[in-house]
Amino acid sequence: MINRLKKLFGIGTTVDYPELLQNGAVIVDVRSKAEYLAGHIKDSINIPVDTLRNNLFKLKDKNQPIITCCASGMRSASAKSILKSSGFTKVYNGGGWNSLKNKIS
Repeated sequence: MINRLKKLFGIGTTVDYPELLQNGAVIVDVRSKAEYLAGHIKDSINIPVDTLRNNLFKLKDKNQPIITCCASGMRSASAKSILKSSGFTKVYNGGGWNSLKNKIS
């Protein structure tokens, strides 16, 4: 019972971000353009969260793994929700971009 609850809420699960990237994942940085230009993860793409719904066409394969990131993890969580509700199947909230950068280095 407790394990099912943990799985449901994602508690205790870890994501292997380097493995996702090796398997073709794309990193979508959902911060503003100015924030992105001030520093970002190499090869990530910038689609600000407030424009994400209008730019879903930039993410062509709904089965490709997508890792969202932002400054703290709040906007990336919203972006994950938007992507999942739009039919994207493998979406992971990478949280803050600096933290994610350390996890994939």
